[in-house]
Amino acid sequence: MDIFLQQLINGLTIGSLYALVALGYTMVYGVMRLINFAHGDLVAFSAYVGLTVFTQFFGAGATSFINIIIIFLVTSIIVAFAGVLLERLAYRPLRTAPRLSVVVSALGASLVIQNGIMLIWGPNMKIFPADLLPSTQWDFGGIIITFTQMMILGLSAVLMLALYTFINKTKIGTAIRATAIDQDAAKLMGINVNRIIIIIFVVGSMLGAIGGLFIGIYYRGLTFDMGWLYGLNAFIAAIIGGIGSIPGAMLGGLLLGLFNAMITGYVSAEWAETFTFLLLIGILIVRPTGILGEKTADKV
Repeated sequence: MDIFLQQLINGLTIGSLYALVALGYTMVYGVMRLINFAHGDLVAFSAYVGLTVFTQFFGAGATSFINIIIIFLVTSIIVAFAGVLLERLAYRPLRTAPRLSVVVSALGASLVIQNGIMLIWGPNMKIFPADLLPSTQWDFGGIIITFTQMMILGLSAVLMLALYTFINKTKIGTAIRATAIDQDAAKLMGINVNRIIIIIFVVGSMLGAIGGLFIGIYYRGLTFDMGWLYGLNAFIAAIIGGIGSIPGAMLGGLLLGLFNAMITGYVSAEWAETFTFLLLIGILIVRPTGILGEKTADKV
């Protein structure tokens, strides 16, 4: 029972990371019907940016609550700017082009960011400092919960709730939902579609940046190509939950994190990726649109 509860905590932690990254995929797809394959590399980029901000401006022994907030804010702003630049250079010129052209552009942008990380920070693994967050941990009858896990779970829940409220309870959120339904009709209603698309790239990139920082803090080891792995898992989470659905991305991320943790705990970490794809195939067979996805007809 202790193993199950421990893996439950680990799975929720990992799932929260997947959910934050998956939200970036699902927001872009919901509005633009575009799979932003470069999103995972932006997540990796954020981890490297956060590491650089910490080491260059604060350093070991200078960590405080205010400094942590500054690191997260600065990193989120930089990555949001990179996300807007990505949309402006790689996607906007091809908005009316065939979908295959946009997919190729997304893959090309992914490679550019990945290789840019390698050129700036080098091909060798970078280690995130262990003293960025307190090393406090609590033992509940053999179940270990660290301060880092508590922060990831708590802040991820707050961010996901805030995003859900923003999309469903604000005028901008209403405009985003209208644009997702029909861009041409949204334009006729006076909605600036270009502005809405920039907003979703900013919000999605900032959520991915926070997810990337958490990945660096939690796993500590950073590699220039890590964005592909975490991006792929988050993309799978978005598909499982129903890509285009914000609650679906949250649910898919948590379910995938729990599933991976249970496979790691009871089977083997080496089989986790295999079982992940088996889960994806099984869900798509039963529910092709994902758990919370809705079937929509293509416009002709």
